[in-house]
Amino acid sequence: MRLVIAEKTDAAHQIANLLSDTKVRGDKVNNATVYRFTVNGEEWVSLGTMGHILEMDYPGDLAKDNRWSFNKLPELVQADLVFAEDPQKAHNTIAAIKSLSKLADHVVLATDFDREGELIAADVYDVVQRAHRGVECTRARYSAFTKQEITSAFENLTVLDRNLADAGATRRDVDFAWGTVLTRYLSTAKYGSTRSAGRVQTPTLALIVDREKERNSFVPEDYWVIKGLFESGDCQFEATHETERFKDERRADAVMSALEGKTTAVVSSVETKTRKVNPPAPFDMTALQIAAAAEGIKPKACMNLAESLYLAGYITYPRTDNTVYPPSANLSSIVAALSQNPAYASTCKSILSRPSITATRGKKMTTDHPPIYPLRVAGPDTLPAAQYKLYNLIARRFLATLSPAAVLEDTVIRLRVDSEPFVVKGEITVVPGYREIYPFGTKKDAQLPTVKEGKIVAFLGATCTQKQTEPPARFSQGRLIAEMEKLGLGTKSTRAAIIDRLEQCGYIEGDPVVPTELGCAVIAVFEQFAPHISQPQMTASLEEKMLEIVDGKMTRKAVFADSRRLLAQELNALMPAKEQVKAILGEAAIADAYVGICPDCGKRLLLRKGKFGSFVGCEGYPECKVTYNLPSGKIEPCDEPCPRCGGIQVRVIRAKAKPALYCLNKECNAQSNAEKYEDEDDVVIGLCPTCATRGVEAMMSTHRNLETGARSLLCANHASCKTRYPLPREGSVVSAESVCEICGAPMIVTESRKGPWTHCPNPHCQSNAKTGSGFKGKARKKARA
Repeated sequence: MRLVIAEKTDAAHQIANLLSDTKVRGDKVNNATVYRFTVNGEEWVSLGTMGHILEMDYPGDLAKDNRWSFNKLPELVQADLVFAEDPQKAHNTIAAIKSLSKLADHVVLATDFDREGELIAADVYDVVQRAHRGVECTRARYSAFTKQEITSAFENLTVLDRNLADAGATRRDVDFAWGTVLTRYLSTAKYGSTRSAGRVQTPTLALIVDREKERNSFVPEDYWVIKGLFESGDCQFEATHETERFKDERRADAVMSALEGKTTAVVSSVETKTRKVNPPAPFDMTALQIAAAAEGIKPKACMNLAESLYLAGYITYPRTDNTVYPPSANLSSIVAALSQNPAYASTCKSILSRPSITATRGKKMTTDHPPIYPLRVAGPDTLPAAQYKLYNLIARRFLATLSPAAVLEDTVIRLRVDSEPFVVKGEITVVPGYREIYPFGTKKDAQLPTVKEGKIVAFLGATCTQKQTEPPARFSQGRLIAEMEKLGLGTKSTRAAIIDRLEQCGYIEGDPVVPTELGCAVIAVFEQFAPHISQPQMTASLEEKMLEIVDGKMTRKAVFADSRRLLAQELNALMPAKEQVKAILGEAAIADAYVGICPDCGKRLLLRKGKFGSFVGCEGYPECKVTYNLPSGKIEPCDEPCPRCGGIQVRVIRAKAKPALYCLNKECNAQSNAEKYEDEDDVVIGLCPTCATRGVEAMMSTHRNLETGARSLLCANHASCKTRYPLPREGSVVSAESVCEICGAPMIVTESRKGPWTHCPNPHCQSNAKTGSGFKGKARKKARA
């Protein structure tokens, strides 16, 4: 029997489907999902590891589950890491690997071909050898889930790359050590909350904070812009004074005075140049994340969507640095397949009609994986909307790399009104080329009138606008990814997760990215007491040494020892500053949580998190017990007072809804909601299933909480039976005149922007199990009438 071990269950299933002679049969071994199939009559079994199978920690009382101690931090730096089987996988996935390895005469490690995948393969190899010592283990390397690619990989099996695995292990060890020590330092210096830090995470945060400092220290300067309106024939156009920015208001006023009363202008020159714009290079992971971010797909979401498309066989392996198609890529057959999508058909036909297909080449060429490109056709009806949005970007980029250059015509017209010079620039597309299929990021044509030098045109007047110079722009998440790559921070696989981690920690928010007070405070701590931690040079240096491990020039032990030495130096500088760090982080946390002044004691009201969600509480607790309940959703402080009562407001952010302001004054909320919902009547829906089990007939009706605006389906006997189902805040709700076949709740019809849909309102009903809610996600689509 041959055993194939992939990194994910979906990958194991795909491999089985692509290699099998017969129908693939799903099975369970030690409660782990496996796939049984045959290849040339031989029995094969495949399964996925679901990621790493080993768990890393420190020994004894330094372990992550024990109480953290500030005084033990120096000991933590020198402690050896210990590895054990992941307890969540020990009794299923790992047990299945061991059981099947004992029966196998050949094991194929088919995890992803990168550092992390090679490390997982190495860990699996060790488990396999302990279960069946001496069994043959080989490595399958592939970049796409296609019949040709997978078949070729299994016909050309190779061996485990120990250097690549050691590089992955070193990164894991170094990141774990730095993250653990620095996180425990911040968390134990300021008790109460876990404050995260890390080798890559912290210098990335420093980039964002430094940009914000630049913006805050920026001193704007006034300048004046003069624009004139001109007309030639039926075409009106605007031109800017040749002095684009007047820094002296008196000079701008003098020009406006000189223009007063003038009605004509003369064309002093017309310059027209044609230029070529070459098609873009193929996508690597960073370029894809940047392009996707410009289309509203955050880097972390882009990674997840790309992974899903890869596992489903729609695109090549996404975590790649390569920007040159390999000779083995059958570009013409892919174009032919894509032509089945009507949106691409015209471009595909044009590409295939040429005698030969030539692709653009980027600057980076590696041999592990090709660039990211589509493998088979998809359409908006075959993929979920989010996946198709990314697939469409990838497919169009691929076709763009095979398309001709765009030809643009740049025109510069210079005019004079008396002695005052004006200039206007226009750009039109002469030959669309690749832009026809890949319009992302292109400017609209700026059409200018056809005029010749010496022509007199009408001058319709001028405006003088005062403006100010602007500070440097904040990083968008896409541009932050690019800056991280430029500085050697993280890898193509980790950068999106690092940005997501910074968001989860409350250090940054939004896109473009803005640091919170806490995020700024964390960087202030490191810059003041251990500046190397927040600088990219140290991190980039360690990255280079990890690359030397891949090449066999450095060892895992040597790089980890060097990392440990650097970490010890930084911790030695931080240890004496505990009290100062505590004060800095404490004030920052309060600044982020501050919402106003307590009406009872005059101390600060702060956003807090409790067992049942967020609430606003007084800083003077327990002496002052003023608290305010908050609605569901993400809560942010708001500087604007309530326009109704002048009280304190917070901003409530809910998924797929505009941010809303919420007043902490219950009476004000009730009055506001009473006016908003004054015409809304409670609607009788049906019998309560809870009361029915007790032989009691009680009706359930819609109910609006005027304090919070939340709406629910409430039993008439709610005081005793406690039955309550949440309802969408907006949209009419009526009875569907039926009951749920699963839980017995009365079915409802809710009117939404997408039309009416019928569903069970019970969030705990199995009909809503996929979403955990009676009015979200796939359950809505499934239940819609």
